[in-house]
This record gives sequence, C-alpha cells and structure tokens, in this order.
Amino acid sequence: MAFYNERIELSGGDPDRRAALFRETARDRLERWAFGLAWSLMPNRIGGLPALTRLWLSDLFTPAGALPDPQAALDKPYGLAGFAHDLSVPTLLAAHRRGLYPFAHIGPVKWWSPPMRSLLFFSQTHIAKRLRRQMRQGQYRVTFDRDFDGVIKACAGQRAGRFHVTWITPKIMHAYAALHDEGYAHSFEVWNEKGELAGGGYGVAVGNSFVTESQFSREDNTSKIGFTVLNWHLAKWGFAFNDGKVLTPTTRDQGFHEIPRAEYLTRLAAAADQPDRRGRWQVEAELAEISNWQPQDTA
Repeated sequence: MAFYNERIELSGGDPDRRAALFRETARDRLERWAFGLAWSLMPNRIGGLPALTRLWLSDLFTPAGALPDPQAALDKPYGLAGFAHDLSVPTLLAAHRRGLYPFAHIGPVKWWSPPMRSLLFFSQTHIAKRLRRQMRQGQYRVTFDRDFDGVIKACAGQRAGRFHVTWITPKIMHAYAALHDEGYAHSFEVWNEKGELAGGGYGVAVGNSFVTESQFSREDNTSKIGFTVLNWHLAKWGFAFNDGKVLTPTTRDQGFHEIPRAEYLTRLAAAADQPDRRGRWQVEAELAEISNWQPQDTA
C-alpha cells in the first residue's frame, strides 16, 4: 500500500458538524449517569465520599478559575485534586503543565493528579512480534490530526464487551477539540483498506511531554499500531516521555511503568519548559519502517 499523508493547515473545525457529532442523546446520558453512579459507588471508591464532600465545601471558598496544587491531591479518591470549573484552552494548558487532567463520569468535572504516574520512556517501549508482523502486512495506514473530531467521538463510544461508561462527555469533547484547533491536542488515526477509521487515539503535547488521553480500536490491534507510530515519532522528535496517567495492564505490556508523583512533577516541569511542537503533525515514515524500530537504541 502506498504511503499516504496530507498536509493539514492549522484551522478550526466545522462548528455545525462538531455540534452534531458531539451531541449526546437522552438515552446515552441516562446510561452514562447510571453506570457512572454505579462505578462511583463500588466498594473501593465509596470510601472516598467523605473526603470528596470536604473538598467540595472548601471549593466554595476557592477563587474561580484557580488550579489546585497537584501535590495536595487526595489518596482517596485516588488522585482527586479539585473541581474543574473552567475548561478553556488557557486553563487546560496550564493544568497540563502542572500535571493535572480533567475526569468525571457524572457530576462536575474534577482535576486529578494520582500519587503514582504511568510514564513511557521510549527506550523501554515494547513492541510485540505479532504487532510488528501486522504492521508489515500493508492493511492499514496511519495519519496524524486528520480527523480529531471523529477520533474523540470514537473514544467516547461503547467498547465491545463492556458497559458504556465514559468520562469523554460532550463538554470534554468540545474542550479538547478547541485545544486541537490551537495546535496542542493531537490525534492519530488508523485507516483500513476500505478507508474506514479502524482505530486511533488522542492526547496533548506540552513542551516535549505528551499525555495520552484515550484510545479506541474497532479492529484487532489497531490502536496499538497507531500508538506505536505515535511513540516512534515522539522519540524521533525528542520528546521526554509519553504520560499514560494511570497504569493499566495494556500500557504495562507496552513498556509504561509508574513513578512517584514528586518525580513526575519534576520531570514534567523540565519537559514543559521546552518549546511546544504546536500545529498539525504529519507522519514521517511508513509502517514497514516503523515496524523495525529498536527502542533500546533510542537516545
């Protein structure tokens, strides 16, 4: 399959298309609330309700728009730092520079900064042999920033075999789409031979740090293919790390590991002080070439 890439200039998305695409039906909203409430009341989380209540009361006296101290985040609920009243581009950028990210299935959006942070240092990237073979078969192509709106909508969609509970609400979609329009949020898209969006993900670049927000797959391993392409480019471009926020079995298998919040914040401060790679990104190599990547040779 011929390598495909298209230059995309920095510009805003179509407001009408975006409004229609990001719209949440009444049924979807009720389902999210129901499963989100059930998620919040699970035994390992319900113990954090008293601390959440105290934080809410203190928030009443907090200046509007003020960001919380990430180092003062709670251990239970795990990493809760404060309430997010403003998701404008300047506030989201300032939050990411401080190691905070927004998250909430139901209720007000909240800022989080977990005690342990999951990072990928690119020399430790693990690429399974099966994935390398799949990348060489020519069944997919990968692009950057070609359909951010479609990617974030797909990330919010239902996953096979799972209850539909998502934190990527219309409010979050619009906030990160605005961040994308300003050249800070980026998507990777994996297209199949029919030209359909088969997988992808998105995240935010601040300085030479990247935080992965979410991924999705509609076909086997497609998000892993796109994620490998993303990490190859981040390493090539001199990024310090990929921040996966909270460690999962999947990210652990890919080479992510946890470091304490204090160490993470020190690394983030140094990374965020570097020049931003702002604008629309482009893929710079074919899948076959990237499939031969030996991460241990990364400087």
